[in-house]
Amino acid sequence: MDAKTLLFVGLGAMAVLYVTAVARCGWTMPTILQSAIGFVTAFFDTLGIGSFATTTAAYRLQSLVPVKLIPGTLNVGHAPATIAQALIYTSIVPVDATTLVLMIVAASLGAWVGAGVVVHWPRRRIQIGMGVALMGAATLMFLQLLNLFPGGGVALELTGARLALGLGGNFVLGALMMLGIGLYAPCMILVSLLGMNPTAAFPIMMGSCAFLMPISTVQFAKSRTYHVQAALGLALGGLPGVLIAAGVFWSLSLIAVRWLVVVVVVYTSLNMLLTARDKHA
Repeated sequence: MDAKTLLFVGLGAMAVLYVTAVARCGWTMPTILQSAIGFVTAFFDTLGIGSFATTTAAYRLQSLVPVKLIPGTLNVGHAPATIAQALIYTSIVPVDATTLVLMIVAASLGAWVGAGVVVHWPRRRIQIGMGVALMGAATLMFLQLLNLFPGGGVALELTGARLALGLGGNFVLGALMMLGIGLYAPCMILVSLLGMNPTAAFPIMMGSCAFLMPISTVQFAKSRTYHVQAALGLALGGLPGVLIAAGVFWSLSLIAVRWLVVVVVVYTSLNMLLTARDKHA
């Protein structure tokens, strides 16, 4: 069994792990709005924009999910769509299988460590952590749009010191996801800085999330630190969003959308930090 086949088997195992974990918390039929948020955010997520910042903005705008439950809801709710993304992009985007598997393992380990910490954090600390992390992501996305970061190379694999740096970086990004900050934009930048073809980031980042999110779901479900109804809305709405977006991936221009996402992320970050100042919020 080669590395890529092993990866597909692993994704199947993650799907089983995910369903088993969330079943313990029961099911609550989501509203149309909750499912619509899942569809829209998963659509843009499949195009590489990410779903955590946009989903957080929607939740904060409508006050749909308590702040303390947002990190868990994001990881639990978006997991099914991310597994589907990983299956699609691993099949169509070329990347060295060994590099791919090792990067996924590193992110998953980071998520396990991070989830074990975040589920015990108080609401205000989560607000500050998410605010700072989101602002950092917005800054990186902004610099990338201005072409102030390298555009990447042509390599499809990492070896030696670059592989070590890549594994360390993805471990940290996996841990940060447990704060509710998406891995996609930082992973794209990491891969480009290491000299890889930027398109190689798609199977790496989506494969990483497809493993670490079900793993973190076990932690969030055990501590019941996620919004069951909202998470199911993300899951049910997200799957068709992924399938539709995958069909237009190669033809859609995303520059204007990426600028919009930067604005949304900055707004959400400032909103989180300002709310954290109010102890009664």
